[in-house]
Amino acid sequence: MSAPVICFGQQPCGFFPRRFLQAKFVTARRLQAEIGGEIVFFLHDSDHDCRETQTTLRHLKTGQPQTFNFTFANKLQRKFSPLFLKRIPADWSPNTARQLPNFVAPRWVDAFKQVNATNVADFCLEMYRGMGLLDGIRVVRSGDPAVRRAACEITDYFVDVPHGGEIVRARLINGALKLHEGGDAYTDLPKMDFAKEQISPTRDSRLRWMQSVIHCTHYICGAGEQAYLNPADAPEITFVPRDPIDRSDEAYAEA
Repeated sequence: MSAPVICFGQQPCGFFPRRFLQAKFVTARRLQAEIGGEIVFFLHDSDHDCRETQTTLRHLKTGQPQTFNFTFANKLQRKFSPLFLKRIPADWSPNTARQLPNFVAPRWVDAFKQVNATNVADFCLEMYRGMGLLDGIRVVRSGDPAVRRAACEITDYFVDVPHGGEIVRARLINGALKLHEGGDAYTDLPKMDFAKEQISPTRDSRLRWMQSVIHCTHYICGAGEQAYLNPADAPEITFVPRDPIDRSDEAYAEA
């Protein structure tokens, strides 16, 4: 039998990762110690929701929470560009770094200052790497054109297309490309040709799409994922709930 492949997936979820993601790292490493094999982090950097990168830290003296987030080049990019294409203005990093000593240990302030990435997904990934979370872990990114070319065909998906001088992530609905403005409101985009390298999965098609590339044997699933994942899409996977953690939606920045 081939060696186990232990996988977990997540959007970039804050420049300091949320605690539920750190719990997935811990769960995966514990499972690896028990059964061997490799760990794969499926980074869904194709997601476009800027709320995913909100980072809630607690003040070191008062314990009060404060939420940070990236700033973005423009409104269109903030709302609709995939995370790997959301550009970070040059002043965001130094402005944020000046506030961080009130919230995290000096080693993490220094690690933050070392990150030079100019887009949201790369910044998060470099920060996680600087914290040592990715040591010995293979990263597979949904925004990688090679990954998209290798993935299976799906019928439920988003498409990265040009619009308003940016690349936006449009949903294909009944053959038409649309931007979701909220509620029942959509902006229709002109019909255009697109290639497989522009396609990324929706929530409901993500598992099968991911598995066609990674071929994992075990998948660490979070509380939210357990509510919508359909094991029938990948009956060969053993699903493992992530370890519990308190304040799961806050950032992990412990020394």
